[in-house]
Amino acid sequence: MNIREGLQMDMNDVARELVAGCREGRAAENLDKLYAPDAVSVEAMDNGNGREAVGVEAIRGKHAWWTENFEVHGGSVSDPMPHGDNKFAVIFEMDATMKATGERNEMKEVAVYTVTDGKISHEEFYYGS
Repeated sequence: MNIREGLQMDMNDVARELVAGCREGRAAENLDKLYAPDAVSVEAMDNGNGREAVGVEAIRGKHAWWTENFEVHGGSVSDPMPHGDNKFAVIFEMDATMKATGERNEMKEVAVYTVTDGKISHEEFYYGS
């Protein structure tokens, strides 16, 4: 299925657009396009806001928190790795500085996405402490 106005995207369409959006700086813009209104996002650990965000507005808040707290110097986003008909994974690598402390780190995380009815319904992030 092609990505066209009015047509439901399949899992591969969603995966490709999520990766393209991340690479092109359109991740926040893609939230309404790619995420179900009641999507759930789960972090590997609590970074002060709880591990779970429910709803696209809460996920938008996570994006805003990241932007407010980190300066990203560079990084990469892997191609999507499909798993069956409704899941895919992406590896994110980032070189970022925490604004409050000035501490610069290289970070790597794996994100696993579940697509239901053409929208991301669940995402989970895996990373080291």
